[in-house]
Amino acid sequence: MSQTLSHQLATFIEHTTWSDIPANVRHEAKRALVNYFAVSLAGCSDPDVVTAARLFSRFNAGGQAHVVGRGEVMDMLNAASLNAMSANVFDYDDTHIPTILHPTAPVAAALFALAETQAVSGEQLLLAFVLGVEVECRLAMAISPEHYSRGWHITSTCGLFGAAAAVGKVLGLNARQLVWAFGSASAQAGGLVETLGSAAKSIGVGNAARNGLLSALLAQHGFAGPDQPLEGERGFLKVFGEQPRFQEVSAGLGERWALLANTYKPYPCGVVLNPVIQACLALSRDRDWTLEDILRVELTGHPLLRQRTDRPDIRLGRQSQVSAQHAVAVSLATGRAGLAEFTDEAVNDPRLRELYGRLQFNDDPRYSVDSATVEIFFASRETLSRTVELSLGSLGAPLSDEFLQDKLRELAAYGRSGCDPQPLLDALWALEQSTDAGTLMRLAMCNATPL
Repeated sequence: MSQTLSHQLATFIEHTTWSDIPANVRHEAKRALVNYFAVSLAGCSDPDVVTAARLFSRFNAGGQAHVVGRGEVMDMLNAASLNAMSANVFDYDDTHIPTILHPTAPVAAALFALAETQAVSGEQLLLAFVLGVEVECRLAMAISPEHYSRGWHITSTCGLFGAAAAVGKVLGLNARQLVWAFGSASAQAGGLVETLGSAAKSIGVGNAARNGLLSALLAQHGFAGPDQPLEGERGFLKVFGEQPRFQEVSAGLGERWALLANTYKPYPCGVVLNPVIQACLALSRDRDWTLEDILRVELTGHPLLRQRTDRPDIRLGRQSQVSAQHAVAVSLATGRAGLAEFTDEAVNDPRLRELYGRLQFNDDPRYSVDSATVEIFFASRETLSRTVELSLGSLGAPLSDEFLQDKLRELAAYGRSGCDPQPLLDALWALEQSTDAGTLMRLAMCNATPL
C-alpha cells in the first residue's frame, strides 16, 4: 500500500504541520475564508437556499452546527451541505486557475460544521483547509480540462475529496484511514455541468461538503475502502478522467501550493466573463449613447468564452450568471455588475433582452481567459472598443484584502441576515490565534427577522 498514489497523498496530509505552511499560503487561506463568508452571507436568503433549509429541517438529526446568516441550527451533515450551497449559489465564490474549480465552499463548509461539535483551534482549521484545497485542486489538475469537457462539475466531484482530506486532518486520521476516506468519497463523487444555471447545481456542491465530511467520519470509525481509490484501474482518476496525469497529484507536494493559484471574483458570474464586464463598465462610463443606438456588440476572447457563456435564451437570474448576452447588456445599460444585476427581474427587462440578439463572438486562442475585447458598433457614430488584457481578480491583478473586506460588508447587507460584518472580519484575520474556530459560525449567525 505504501507505494500507491493514494497512500502517498494521504501520508503527506497526515504528516504536514502548520510550520510547513509558508506565510503567503497562510495569508491566502484567510483571504479565501473572508471571501467564503462574504458569499455565504449573500446566498443565505436566496429562495432556493431557503427552500432547501426548510426541507432539510424536516430531517435534522440535532442542533450542533449553525447555518451562515440563518436562524437554523442543524446536525453537522445538513449544516455543511447548506453552507456550501449558500457559498456557491451565486457563482461569486473563489476560482482555482486553471481548473476553474471553486475550492473553498466544500472544504470550509465541512470544516466549520465539525468545528462546532468539537474543539478545533484556528491553527488546526487553517492547516486542514490548506490541505483540503491542495487535495481537491491536485486531483482536478490531473483530469482537467477533459473532466469538465465531458460534463462533470469539477467543484462537486473534486471538492468532495478536499472536504474529506480536511476533515480527516482535524480528526487526526492516519494515512490508511485517509485512504479509506478517499474510497468512500470516490463512491459518492458526482455533479454535472448541465445543472449550471439551475438550483440543481448547488446540490452537487452541498453534497461535496456533506459527503466529504461523512467519508472522514466513517473512516475514523473503521469504515474501510480500497487501497487505490484514486489511481486504481476503476478508481476516481481513471473513471472520471480520460488520460489522468498522476504526476499532478504527487509532484512538488509541500513545495507548490494550490492556494497560490486561487482567485476571487469582483462580479457574480462565470470567471471568463470578468474581462468582458470590466470592458463594458469602462465603455458605459460617461456614455452619450443609448442601447437603442447599438447595431451589434462583438466579443473577442479565448474560445472558452463562447463555449461557456453563449446563452441568449435565458429566462432566470441563475442562468444570467453564465450568459455573456446578459452580462454585456446589463453592464452597458446600468454601469453596474453586482448581484442585483443578475436577478430574474434584470433578465426580464425587455430593453436588455433586445440587446441579447445583437451580440457576436470572435474566438481567438491567442487571448487568455483573463482577457477580452469588446467592440460596440453604431449606425451613426464611430465604433467604440475596449480591451482588457488582465481582468481584475485574476492571478495577475488580484483583489486586495481591502476589496475582499468591502465585498463581505456589501454581501452581508445584501443577504439581510443582520450579521455585523466587522467582528466577523476581525475574527477571520486573527483566526490563527483563536482557540475556538467555531466562534466564527456564531459571529455569522442571523441577527435579523427570520429569513
